[in-house]
Amino acid sequence: MIRPPARPVTAGAVYFSLLGPLTAVRDGRPLPLGPRKQRIVLATLLSRPNTPVSVDVLTDAVWPDDPPRTARKNLQVYVSAARTLLGSTGVGDRERVVHGCGGYRLTIDEGELDTLRFRSLARAGRAAGERGDLRAAARLLREALDLWEGPPLNDLRDSTGVAEEAERLEARCLTVYEDWAEIETELGRGAAAVDGLRDLVERHPLRERLRVAWMNSLHQSGRQAEALAVYDDYRQLLARELGLEPSPAMAALYKAMLGRGRAHRPPAAGRESARGTTLPAAPRHFTGRREELRGLLGLLGATDERVVVISGPAGSGKSALALRAAHLLGDGFPDGRFHVGVRREDGSARTPAEVLGELARLCGVRVPGSVPGVTGGPGGVPGAAAGGGPGGVAGGVPAVGVAVAVSQGAEDAWQEWLSLHRALIVLDDVPDEASVRGLLPRSSGPSSVVLTARGQLPGLAPVHRIALAALADAEALELLGKLIGPGRLRTDPAAALRIVRACGALPLAVWVSGMRLAVLRHLPLAEFADRLDDPAAALDELVAGDVSVRRRMASGWQDLAADDRRALGRLAGPAQEGGITLDGAMEALGCGERAAIRTVESLIDAGAVTSPTGEVTAHAALYEVPRLLCLYARERVGAAR
Repeated sequence: MIRPPARPVTAGAVYFSLLGPLTAVRDGRPLPLGPRKQRIVLATLLSRPNTPVSVDVLTDAVWPDDPPRTARKNLQVYVSAARTLLGSTGVGDRERVVHGCGGYRLTIDEGELDTLRFRSLARAGRAAGERGDLRAAARLLREALDLWEGPPLNDLRDSTGVAEEAERLEARCLTVYEDWAEIETELGRGAAAVDGLRDLVERHPLRERLRVAWMNSLHQSGRQAEALAVYDDYRQLLARELGLEPSPAMAALYKAMLGRGRAHRPPAAGRESARGTTLPAAPRHFTGRREELRGLLGLLGATDERVVVISGPAGSGKSALALRAAHLLGDGFPDGRFHVGVRREDGSARTPAEVLGELARLCGVRVPGSVPGVTGGPGGVPGAAAGGGPGGVAGGVPAVGVAVAVSQGAEDAWQEWLSLHRALIVLDDVPDEASVRGLLPRSSGPSSVVLTARGQLPGLAPVHRIALAALADAEALELLGKLIGPGRLRTDPAAALRIVRACGALPLAVWVSGMRLAVLRHLPLAEFADRLDDPAAALDELVAGDVSVRRRMASGWQDLAADDRRALGRLAGPAQEGGITLDGAMEALGCGERAAIRTVESLIDAGAVTSPTGEVTAHAALYEVPRLLCLYARERVGAAR
């Protein structure tokens, strides 16, 4: 059943729902949405309302592997059908779907699409929570949840593009449900959330915040034994699946309940003591890294380790590990878990002001106001002079001096927030130390920061470091099996092993291989292994939709200094056949021992070369360059000749 929009729309207008199967009604009557590919196009446009959607994105959603030559023409037909279905905007009879330089843009109002209405109600509910009006917050959040009909777009999830958007929508719904359940408990009405929490925990068994909310609602309802059983089941599940323990916060809650103490009441959504979470969806098919994950969770649960750097080559799964840990920590960070990318979409580095501005908005940090004559700089952080007289003076003060002073004020405000809140900050894909140095806690405090970076970021200290190498063969095969099915893996285990080794056992490359093979079901594993074994063809094969291993290698290559790129190009030949010794590096680089050591160590710092984990002399060490990075470096050297 499609619930009507919360506010009336023009007679004859269409109301769409994505929070469940894709459906549409006009004047209370369901509308036929056409064949599957047409519905995928419509779902993709509706998933990004009032935003241009490129032809490439639509093509990948409909034909993820091998689009026909007529793909663009077919898309035009599907979009034309959407135009007919949607009608005009009602303002000057303008079409709702228009094509521009950025792609197709669908114009739609809040009252015509359930996801827009959901977002508006959730925002209003959290604002009410911040004001302390918990009853209004609970009512608004419940109204938002009433729009949720089940797993979003559950009828179109065989399209990878639609499935990714559906997972993002479901993650938002789950977060709002958790917010609502916690407020109901705060109001003494936890029993209202018990049944819904039980159903959601069954579907998302590793989501700790759901478990905690369920425990509290059961305990408040007088069902203490069931509340304790929720914890015991979760502890056994974590131990069995991951070899982990529940977070310290959840363990403390269990002990309080066991002693028949007062039930823990989580802070209401949006209140000063809890800001929520902005984490992307939990990584699908997360495999391996058990020791690293156990170590990371242990560090973040301790009291003395507050900054952790996860480093490794491009495609080694740094972001996946950080996000996996962040999702598992749950209520270990009651003031929120926040994820911010430190690069733009094109791979260029964002300024520290931009990153700090986003963090301030997410965490509710009040940045000191600008002085007269100064306006907001990038990311909402004041810092650029408005107007100004001769010599770049604004209001009689040198513009540069004003920018520095205001930026320092913003940084001080951020540091004060970190010292007063227990939050987890994930700064993803850090290009260098300067990008994040001012964002890290200056002293020990309750918040923790996880950095992911290709390079080692040696200029940051003191920090704890986790260096990711390639997956072990068994882990890489487990990941491949999750994607293509264990039965197909068993048809030719030797070829499967060749595939993961040709990928350098990098999680990204194994994932791309699995996605390709999942679509190319007719392709024998041995034939695909032969393709990857060919140095001239391997990178051409490692493309799945808009995910390209070559592009990821290119991004890592661009991060290197010019001297390091030249050196890596010279090392790529001998290193491709296995490890390279210091003598081999001296020969390839055409230099003496000291210069070779400095060059190799510079590449280690940049994440382009891996070194032994134990202590060995320089001459005994065997240095390695990931196979796929070797292949890319050889391409660049060949193109430059």
